[in-house]
Amino acid sequence: MLRETSIDSGNHARALRAGCGFAIATRETLTFTVALALVAAGPVDATVYDASPTDYRRILRILEPGDELRLAEGAYSDGLPIHNIQGRPEAPITISGALSGQRSVLLGRPGNNTVSLRDAAHIVIRDLEIHGRGAFVDAIKAEGDAAFAHHIRLERLTIHGFAREQQAVGISTKCPAWNWEIVDNYIAGVGTGLYLGDSDGSAPFVGGLIEGNTIRDTIGYNLQIKHQIRRPELPGMPLQRMRTIIRHNRFSKAHGGAAGASARPNVLLGHFPLGGPGSDDEYVMYGNYFLQNPHEALFQGEGNLAIYANIFLNTHQSGFPAVAIQPHNDIPRRVRVFFNTVVHPKMGIRIVSGAAFGVADFKQVVVGNLLFADNGIEGGEQTGNVVRQFEEFDGRRAPLGENPCVPGILHANAQAAPFRFERFQDLPSAHADFHGRVRSSEHVGACAPQAQ
Repeated sequence: MLRETSIDSGNHARALRAGCGFAIATRETLTFTVALALVAAGPVDATVYDASPTDYRRILRILEPGDELRLAEGAYSDGLPIHNIQGRPEAPITISGALSGQRSVLLGRPGNNTVSLRDAAHIVIRDLEIHGRGAFVDAIKAEGDAAFAHHIRLERLTIHGFAREQQAVGISTKCPAWNWEIVDNYIAGVGTGLYLGDSDGSAPFVGGLIEGNTIRDTIGYNLQIKHQIRRPELPGMPLQRMRTIIRHNRFSKAHGGAAGASARPNVLLGHFPLGGPGSDDEYVMYGNYFLQNPHEALFQGEGNLAIYANIFLNTHQSGFPAVAIQPHNDIPRRVRVFFNTVVHPKMGIRIVSGAAFGVADFKQVVVGNLLFADNGIEGGEQTGNVVRQFEEFDGRRAPLGENPCVPGILHANAQAAPFRFERFQDLPSAHADFHGRVRSSEHVGACAPQAQ
């Protein structure tokens, strides 16, 4: 049963997120989604609390599984410490912002991360604006002195004003974190967008979903997921094979990125544990739009990777390829790169295998990609890719900041010999193009031709 202490609805304006040009494919059923359905239908004796800037901290301390804390419109300057607060799988705790009128705004303050998670589990945070006001802190952080932060859902948040230093982060995890869902957020004007995992590899980010976010104009990475040394033995930590899914996001470094030694790719994915639990984990990255990086690669990765139906578009000659799959803290291992569209003045895709370093090699396939790059692909087992010169990409006709699948531009009706989809049948939406449309096996690139 759900009890309400009062009703004060509001709506988080999403004007800043408009114009991304995405048609999101149907989502796979997720455990967390099932949990939300259970809390709606189950017998949980939960309470909805209606709070204001003057009393929300007091109410925060008494939340129980299934409860919802609704923050009225206005400015909240005392942070949001979610410490030792835990819902249950069937009854997560929800903290939400106003659903109409003005926003509920959490304000940054020096010396304290704005939303601080410590030993938190089964928490939903949604429909809030987080404004750093230039403070050198993180917007949302799972603290490094915590034992865990798991089953956290961050949804429809607007995060900005955290760009004082490159090390100021929009969403950061520094303790073992698993089963996070980071969905439909807008992050801009921050030092680093998402920084998941600790820098030494000791606090892994496991089994996450990063979906439908716009992350732009960061000084450093839009997204970095750190390498993992080992999977810690913690109650509830997954020991089976897991996937972190990164889909339908927009990663842009068109403006504001650091140059020189401080330059960073839009996205960097580090390796999984080299042995034991987690060593067979995989990053699955599809349907994303990577837009511009004047100083670095659009994507860099190692470990186990499945990369498909993405658009990588960089018109800058940065000295780096658009897609760089190469050793960082380990080597590229099981790699599948297929049905992507890549635009770059020089190098489109480069794979540097572990064999170059005397390490046992792994299978790395590059299949059915469409590239506008003077040097298309280097490395990997290449099949059925179509490479055209960079000058054949007509950027004048392509709205680079909007919907990139413009007829006659990025799909170009390019065809190759049909492929066997069976080799990718273990991957979600492997038959779909960038927009989630079912594709035929002979059309290369991320954008399938539209029906006539």
